[in-house]
Amino acid sequence: METLVTLESFIRSAQSSSFSAAARTLGLTPAAVSQNVARLETNLGVRLFQRSTRGLTLTEPGQRLLREASSGLDVLQTAIANVAMTAGQPAGMLKVSMSPAFGQNFVLPLLGDFFTRYPGIVPDWHFDNRPVDIINEGFDAAIGGGFELPTGLAARELARAHIIAVAAPSYVAKIKPPRKPADLKDFDGILMRSPHNGRIRTWPLRNRAGEQVAVEMRPRMLLNDPEACTNCAVMGLGITFTATLNALPHLQAGRLVRLLPDWYADIGPISIYYAGHKQLPAKTRVFVDFIIDSFKRQGLAKQLSAS
Repeated sequence: METLVTLESFIRSAQSSSFSAAARTLGLTPAAVSQNVARLETNLGVRLFQRSTRGLTLTEPGQRLLREASSGLDVLQTAIANVAMTAGQPAGMLKVSMSPAFGQNFVLPLLGDFFTRYPGIVPDWHFDNRPVDIINEGFDAAIGGGFELPTGLAARELARAHIIAVAAPSYVAKIKPPRKPADLKDFDGILMRSPHNGRIRTWPLRNRAGEQVAVEMRPRMLLNDPEACTNCAVMGLGITFTATLNALPHLQAGRLVRLLPDWYADIGPISIYYAGHKQLPAKTRVFVDFIIDSFKRQGLAKQLSAS
């Protein structure tokens, strides 16, 4: 009978086509994952992977084993996680991805209440501006926008992601504030370059009447991180377009002011994503419910709305 660790080493390696990637997900060394897979191949008497310098390719027996064993592994892991409870409470490591600004400003402040309610859960939170592959990278959940929703994932919307124009009071004091989006072309723009494709990001603005316009600004600087753009605006270096989740703490503290308050861009939902199967681990289920309930109680969706 194969052990859970050998089967999981095979399945995670097959999903990522890499022993190294599987090792990161499992918290093992690449050598240990490779040995687990080799042990499984020996016990089954078949080769599961074709190995090359370019990575791993499943053989026909490997494809069949992945197809038949992966769903069973998920069910077993969920059953084990739900049994491994501390004093009847959900327990275990909770691996979640979220953007740095969102996580630090809106999720970390909830930790105290979460620990009080679920002392057996250990947060393993990753702050990253990229949409992660929840299944293949071994995450229990992710919070953000721009995720594809393949089969097997579920999503619950927390708020809308709105983009607004902001600048520091010191910068605004030196200019004649813009009255319409077209006026922005005359000012110093702190522009965002996409870290994924290198293009300068632009957002069509709309107002409450439903009008929509494209906006151009003179580039004063180009950055590839939204928090960096926001911080440069706080320094009084120009005007930037940033998400309300990045700007809100600075707006509340008076370090930034919103320009063109009737105009904003809606770039989609901020959602919490998780595996959609019925046997969701208790630690993940209570985390999802906790985040949704906390956002509702604190009215965070309204605070993040630019409309």
